[in-house]
Amino acid sequence: MLDPVRRRLLGLIRLLNEDRHEDANALRDGRDASLSTREQAMIEYAIALTTSPGSMTSDHVDALRTAGLDDRAIHDLAQAIGYFCYVNRIVLGLGVSLDGESLTPGQWPNAEA
Repeated sequence: MLDPVRRRLLGLIRLLNEDRHEDANALRDGRDASLSTREQAMIEYAIALTTSPGSMTSDHVDALRTAGLDDRAIHDLAQAIGYFCYVNRIVLGLGVSLDGESLTPGQWPNAEA
C-alpha cells in the first residue's frame, strides 16, 4: 500500500519530460534527486502540507519565498496540493478507480498499475 506522498510522486513521473524521470524515481525511492533549490522547497512544502497540515507555519511559506516563489506561485502550489489531497480522499473513501480497477474503500491502487 502506498502512502499519499509516494502516490503523488508516481503521478509526477507521468507529467515530467523523460529526462526528469530519474529525479522523480529517486524521490519516490527516498534517494537524493538533482533538484533545484526551488523544486526542493516545493517538494518539502508539499510533503509537509500533505502529511501534517495542522503544523504548517509561516516558516514554510518563507522557505518558498526564499526559493523564488511569489505569492501567486505559492497560492497556486497550495491549491494544487490541496486539490490532490482532497480528490485522493474522495476516491479512496468511495473505493473509486479511474482506470477501471475495482478497489476496496480506503485502499490505495496497486503501484504497478
